Amino acid sequence: MIGLRAHIEEVAVLGAHCDDIAIGAGGTLLTLATAHPGLRVRALVLSGTDTGREIEERHALAALCPDADLEVTVLDVPDGHAPAYWGPIKNALAAFRSMVEPDVVFAPQRGDAHQDHRLLAELVPTEFRDHLVLGYEILKWESDAPRPTVFHPLAVKIAEEKARILLKFYPSQADHDWFDERAFLGSSRLRGVQCHKPHAEAFVVEKAMLTFGGS
Repeated sequence: MIGLRAHIEEVAVLGAHCDDIAIGAGGTLLTLATAHPGLRVRALVLSGTDTGREIEERHALAALCPDADLEVTVLDVPDGHAPAYWGPIKNALAAFRSMVEPDVVFAPQRGDAHQDHRLLAELVPTEFRDHLVLGYEILKWESDAPRPTVFHPLAVKIAEEKARILLKFYPSQADHDWFDERAFLGSSRLRGVQCHKPHAEAFVVEKAMLTFGGS
């Protein structure tokens, strides 16, 4: 694996479902896109194509990546059945990898209790072998919160804007009792406490290489 460079030109973001990326890394994306106008953001989502969920996803990612060069691909893997589609997902991931050269990759983390998230987390490193892969956490019903190893601080206004975007652009999720502003801000506040910042998003890193001096 290679370490994250200070200057970011392209990121790859992957999710099993529409809203995974926004929940897990929305604040970080908003921070990156704001700091790096013209940032290339390439997104792959496994399920939701040709549905209202895809429309939600495209609008939300556009809001989280202002002034970015954004491309979103949404596939048709049935929600909750990703393990049965291992081959097609592997092939789609390989095709996606051939079209991108990101400085950092955001994807689910292996300890996620949802089978779709977990499968994607297991497959991403098989295609992105020489990239820094940051495994994000997805707030939900299951008690599967990871013990993160990397924290990305968020300004208060970024954390609040992320929560606003989630609530505005994913109305289909409003009936979930965990899908509200207090939950999202509470989650980012907790991770902020753990890195002495007001808010943060947290990630799991399985392997990284640091280079101190030299090339």
